[in-house]
Amino acid sequence: MNTVFFPLSKVIFFLITPSNFLIFATLFGALLLVAARLRRTGASLVLLGALGLAIGGLGPLSEILLLPLEQRFPPSPADGPPPTGIIVLGGGIEAGLSEARGQVIVNDAGERPIYLADLARRFPTARLVFSGGSGFIGGGIAEADIVSRQADTIGVPRTRLILENRSRNTHENAQFTAALVHPKPGERWRLVTSAWHMPRAVGCFRQAGFTVDAFPVDYRTRGWGDIARFNGFASDGLLQLDLAVKEWIGLAVYRWAGYTPDWLPGPEAPEGSASR
Repeated sequence: MNTVFFPLSKVIFFLITPSNFLIFATLFGALLLVAARLRRTGASLVLLGALGLAIGGLGPLSEILLLPLEQRFPPSPADGPPPTGIIVLGGGIEAGLSEARGQVIVNDAGERPIYLADLARRFPTARLVFSGGSGFIGGGIAEADIVSRQADTIGVPRTRLILENRSRNTHENAQFTAALVHPKPGERWRLVTSAWHMPRAVGCFRQAGFTVDAFPVDYRTRGWGDIARFNGFASDGLLQLDLAVKEWIGLAVYRWAGYTPDWLPGPEAPEGSASR
């Protein structure tokens, strides 16, 4: 199933990404304006596209969608018992650019490898796992391979790293990591990924047999006060909107496929409390 799931998910999301969809609607509507019988439909599509781009780009819609995801798990406390291991998900390193330029080049999620180094220093006995293959159809160099080559630059002891370089999505991150480290009952693993991605990631790793404590990074919002803020650049709002819609769709699809146990995974209920 995963052989078909991966390329199909890429194609479908390209078509329904809000910014793409609204641009396609505007262009298609403009073409219909030429046909006399379809001018009303064309005008409606142009209006839909233009208003959607304006509202999605300049308004707080993206923050409204991102905040329930980013606020789902609290920030990880600075203290607490050492974890069995630390799992950092790929997505923060531009693998192709890094390979071409011979250095580590990060993107907006660059906090992920940064905190790999920080947690490695704080917990010198914990197992270190970096899980990240290539997210492109047809393959490409894996992020884990870049981490392996540039471990000294990132500040991570190469001898401690367990590298998983085959995964193409979050489900495979969890499955392939479980096959490498064989999580056991009673072990607690610290999971590092973007705050907006944490619910889906936690669900996948729980389904794979891990007990994980969330360590969210790469926040895109400051808090609930952002629902009253407007973007200075439409491109910023549309980028965040695309990200949020993709994640909500991903949560629904993963639950439907059985990759996560809940629609919106959250923190574990305290021991002795009744689950709802």
